[in-house]
Amino acid sequence: MCVPDWIDRQEGPPAVTTGIDAEATTDVPERLLLGSGPSPVPPRVLAALARPTIGHMDPAFADIMAETIGLLREAFQTENLATLPISGTGSAGMEALVANFVDSGDRVVCGINGLFGERMAEELRRAGADVVRIEAQWGRAIATEQLLEAAAAGRTGRTDAIVVVHGETSTGVAQPLEGLGDWCREHDALLLVDCVTSLGGHALRLDEAGVDAAFSGTQKCLNCPPGLAPFTVGERALEKLRGRAQPGRSWYFDLSLVQDYWNPDATASRAYHHTAPINMVYALREALRIAVSEEWLPTSWERHRRAHHALRDALAVFGCARLAPDGEQLHPLLAVTPPEGIDEAEVRRRLLLQHGIEISGGLGPLAGKLWRIGVMGAGARREPQEQLVGALATLLDADPGEPLAALAEGWRA
Repeated sequence: MCVPDWIDRQEGPPAVTTGIDAEATTDVPERLLLGSGPSPVPPRVLAALARPTIGHMDPAFADIMAETIGLLREAFQTENLATLPISGTGSAGMEALVANFVDSGDRVVCGINGLFGERMAEELRRAGADVVRIEAQWGRAIATEQLLEAAAAGRTGRTDAIVVVHGETSTGVAQPLEGLGDWCREHDALLLVDCVTSLGGHALRLDEAGVDAAFSGTQKCLNCPPGLAPFTVGERALEKLRGRAQPGRSWYFDLSLVQDYWNPDATASRAYHHTAPINMVYALREALRIAVSEEWLPTSWERHRRAHHALRDALAVFGCARLAPDGEQLHPLLAVTPPEGIDEAEVRRRLLLQHGIEISGGLGPLAGKLWRIGVMGAGARREPQEQLVGALATLLDADPGEPLAALAEGWRA
């Protein structure tokens, strides 16, 4: 038998450096995440993620599920019974929304004013919908009148749904929802909403706005690692789901099946659908406890608003200008033009490698023209913003005094 040379050189049994009892090793660097997501994850959420894994049908896990559902309802400001985290990132929430509530041939009015509106339109197209694209300039909100006029203009006299992105992550714009839910109720249409970046950080009351179904992501204002998509559905949307002649195109995202597992009554019989990402649910519950139970939601909204404006004022000293006009800004995402005459990508690269701070660049037609800075959860506080402003001052060879003073004044306002 051919024996490798390295075996002959051993003087004894090799040292055990691997195995289930060995200490974990990692080369993951410490980062301050102030980009478009993921956002900073608090140590107690990471600690929850590391708790022992139990079975997905364990009664103890059912208790955790029930608490998570209740906290998600509070975060969404809804009483919807069908509220749960979809197993997958925010994009999985988008897939689930369309797979359950849009049928082939449905006429759907889709608001598009950024990359994630474009993605929604493409998802609708692939589902076979008759997509009516209502577009606005990237960096501006879509006028409600445009959406309603398009919804009323169907040649068949019917529109099945209006879909909008409440918080457009590619541009830092918040889309008004007022008036859309009322129209949808009057015309037997559904209002479907992407609130990935707004949930927990920008004022959002789904029941008050008449939203029929919505999805979000865990990695933005909730300060949880990516991997789950908070999801909620009202009775009108459930009626459409129950009235289908044929099952939807997705088995994995079929809410009529998933609901039998995510039963809000922990004592009721639950039907196995798929193995839930158990430890991620631990983490989400802990993150929601922080965001919803310990910090009153309106207080969180106000903190995000103040953090947004304070950072905007500080960056303005460097010559950065916010893309969204006053009144259309998304508080958890500050999108600004970089200072003139710099290599914006090089500054972001050095910010990451030399200072350990991540911010995001522009997407699509705004690539190379925009910085997208997260103002999310734990990142929407004065201390991390001071770190960012100080580091940018160093990289831009600027005096940090004036921008730091502007930041401090913004937090006092």
